[in-house]
Amino acid sequence: MATAPHPQSTDELFHALRENHRLPYGRTRTVTAEELVDAAERFAEPVPLIHALLELQEAYTYGSDPRKSPVVFARLLTLFDEQPDAFDERLRAQLFWRFKWVANALRALPEIPLASLRQWLTEMRDRYEKEGLGLQPYYGQAYQLAVHVGEDTTLAYELWAGRRRTPHSDCEACEICERALYRVAAGDDERALEVWAPVLAGKESCQEEPARSVSHALLPLLRTGHADRARELHLAGYRACRRNPSMAGEVGRHLEFCALTGNEARGLELLAENRNLFDEVDSPLDQLDFLTGVEVLLRRVEGLGHGELPVAGYAGRAWTVAGLCAEVRGRGDGLADRFDTRNGTSAQSGRRTVRLDRAPLLDALELALRTRGLDELAPGNAAGAAGARGAGVAVSVSRAVSALPEELPELIRRARELDEEGHPDARACWARLRGLVAARDYSHPEDPAVGPYGRLCADLLSDEAYRAAERGDYASAVDLHEEAAGLYEDAGAPDDVVLARACALLAAAEAAGEGGEGGEGEAEVKAAGLADAHAAVVRLHEEATGLAPYVEGRLLRLRASALGVRLQTSGDPAHAAVVFAEADLLQEFATRHGLTTQVSGAMLLRAGTYALSGDLPAAVAEIDALRDRLASDGPAWHLPRALGLRGRLQLGLRDAAAAHADLAEGLRLAAAWPADAVDTSRLHADLAQTCLHLGRPDEALTHLTRSAEVDLRDGKRVDAFCTYSNAAQLCLDLGRIEDSIALLDSLLGEPDVTGGELDDRLVAQLRLLRARALHAGDDLKAATAEFVALAAESAGWDDDPGSHAMIAAETVMILAEAGEFDRAGEVADRALAAHALSPRYELISNCLRELARLRAQQQGPDGLAAALAHLDEAGRVAEAARAAGFQPVGRSLETALAYEHGRVHAYVGAYEDALAALEKALGLLGEPGAEEGGAGEWAECVRLSGAVEGIYLERPAPALVRLDAAVARLTALGHLEECEPLASLAAQLRDEG
Repeated sequence: MATAPHPQSTDELFHALRENHRLPYGRTRTVTAEELVDAAERFAEPVPLIHALLELQEAYTYGSDPRKSPVVFARLLTLFDEQPDAFDERLRAQLFWRFKWVANALRALPEIPLASLRQWLTEMRDRYEKEGLGLQPYYGQAYQLAVHVGEDTTLAYELWAGRRRTPHSDCEACEICERALYRVAAGDDERALEVWAPVLAGKESCQEEPARSVSHALLPLLRTGHADRARELHLAGYRACRRNPSMAGEVGRHLEFCALTGNEARGLELLAENRNLFDEVDSPLDQLDFLTGVEVLLRRVEGLGHGELPVAGYAGRAWTVAGLCAEVRGRGDGLADRFDTRNGTSAQSGRRTVRLDRAPLLDALELALRTRGLDELAPGNAAGAAGARGAGVAVSVSRAVSALPEELPELIRRARELDEEGHPDARACWARLRGLVAARDYSHPEDPAVGPYGRLCADLLSDEAYRAAERGDYASAVDLHEEAAGLYEDAGAPDDVVLARACALLAAAEAAGEGGEGGEGEAEVKAAGLADAHAAVVRLHEEATGLAPYVEGRLLRLRASALGVRLQTSGDPAHAAVVFAEADLLQEFATRHGLTTQVSGAMLLRAGTYALSGDLPAAVAEIDALRDRLASDGPAWHLPRALGLRGRLQLGLRDAAAAHADLAEGLRLAAAWPADAVDTSRLHADLAQTCLHLGRPDEALTHLTRSAEVDLRDGKRVDAFCTYSNAAQLCLDLGRIEDSIALLDSLLGEPDVTGGELDDRLVAQLRLLRARALHAGDDLKAATAEFVALAAESAGWDDDPGSHAMIAAETVMILAEAGEFDRAGEVADRALAAHALSPRYELISNCLRELARLRAQQQGPDGLAAALAHLDEAGRVAEAARAAGFQPVGRSLETALAYEHGRVHAYVGAYEDALAALEKALGLLGEPGAEEGGAGEWAECVRLSGAVEGIYLERPAPALVRLDAAVARLTALGHLEECEPLASLAAQLRDEG
């Protein structure tokens, strides 16, 4: 089936070839290239066919299909022999360049006899000599064949490396890689890294580089003690080759690197991401390289005792690590044997054995912010997040729960005792009981002290309800509590009935406030619902008789909590008094009955109420009293929460150092308890915020990721992904771009993301952040693709046109930066349409001005009319903003527009118009003052005006007057940094004068 209409003219054909050339390598591009060759053959001209064949050979070569590349080249060579005049200088250069492609393709096919490989090299040499071309490329291919076969390469290397490069030589980056690999083979890692330096630094690059060099340099870097550099290059290099069939060998080396640095779990994650390579790599040599890296990883995982882990492999069946390892071993050995048979040596098997037998080079190297262990990849482990690594950062590793009773009646009694006490270990008991009850052979004990089966089921439902509420799933909590209440009633447990119904009332009030946009009206509705819930719980409490003290204590706690949440929701200080009254009632009752957990809860509630009322010193005093009480009377598991609140209070008092001390101590104590019982995630999040205040962003980043990991383990996936998003943004702010991209790639590869189960807007936020990170990392092509896709998807967000306007505006600027102005204009129209529904004045104005600037910069005078049209549209946005009373964050939209008129006209050489626009902008800005902000924009406007007037209009005298006056003005105001570019320009004008 055709993928596109057949071109009806050569112009249409060349247009189709250009469009196809923009596609990524892969099946779609290859199939289209094949169809375009068929179309080109219908024209009675050789040149279109030559271009089509060149496109097809490139698609085969970089689509990892070496068998077909030589066939296409043979047709090109025949055309050249028969119609040499059809090949202009550029086409001739391409033809002779691609002799090397054919040599590489033939070398990758074990069915091609060695004699045929040598014959092709002879053909290449003869053709080059006939054309008068230098033979350095030929000797380069001869050297690579010697390396492949396993011959002595000393002479072949000298014959190649000692010759001067020619226009048909491999690019500088590729040759650097070959020279470095020669040093690695000689055991000289240090020298190899010196040779590689320009490529690894990004100074030399090509289609395959630096990704190829990076993959080969990883182990030499480790062996020479440069682990941090290896980590950095792994993140960037892997991204450049992932899922690419023509770079399967590079992917294999990244998997090997993971296996040899204690990152086996990450290796399995990357293997899953590249599962397409098992079926899409047609080059046997690339297959061998890839499968060897896969086997290194799988052997390592199996050797660590995880052979039964599920793993991504060949399509058509489910694989375990052990099963796939055996499959890969057989295929890899078979390929190596085929190459060795063809070559008459054991070189390929020998190199494979060296890789497979290599011992780990490091016990642990933290490669990514999400560090995982193999245990967490086991089926049924929902965490998907790592335990804690990270130097200098306190982390929470919960201590093992005390041994659970073996006997079922004792286990049930123990669970209830711990639950009444509020002890964190109760949950382990309930979890154990849940598993026992679910078993097909479960038999409920006939023990009056245990009660009927229905009561145990109600207990388990109540535990599930509490967990659901902690995750924020209040609707489920309501259903579970109500179901539990019915079972308790059937079981004759009236106290538990009252408690379950009270919990359902409070959860229902919380659920009623979910799902909105959090506006003022919604807060009022939720606050009213909480007040109603409080009144209903009070009635339940008053109507009940003979309640056990622990049940009555919990009811009092629910009453106080309902009012506390109402205060938090409304922010109305008038609501504080009733919270204090309920807290006092709870504390008095709990003290009288020895309910230490509820005493602590009452004091925590009082401290929180003081804080919400704005009295932070009183809140600190209350929490200090609680801390002393907890130290003497317990419960010990409340200490981390108390210290966490004290840390937040200290942060509110702007004592970040004291806040850090409290939070770090809270985190240390939290390690003694299950993370969900002491809110370890919140402690990490608060520590992250505190570290940012202290100027310790790297430590903050670690705490953010730890917070997210804890939330994942607790099933709070939305919270976890939001925190990870914050971590990725912080990485971006810190310039750790590859860390940000790697983290986001890991999140976007999660099953609930790929399966469409996670909230689509949250996923879009992650993708948007990734697109920004790709742009910051200078991967304009990938960033553009992601922005365009997001803009298309968000166009359907009828309930949120403002977000679409924002995404579309960013997409416009990216497309313009890439020079795709027609597409940028189309997306700009969509952004304007969304802006009309949900105004984003400053954002849209910025977008249109940047579109105009880039158009003028890239297209010069030819783009002026379109650029001015964009600025006219920005002017209409500014007028609408002024009419709506909109106040921008920085300079006015009119000032920004005038300045952009100046830049646009300067780009196209209309310097008088540029100067007039810039003077208008200066008038709108006004003279700078002593305050911060504004002086920088004014100085830049003066600088550009001076440059236009003094350099381009060749009027240095008035330009110097302007610049000198500005320097004097800024100096008098103390804006010395802003003076520097103006003084530098003035000095340049004087020197040139």
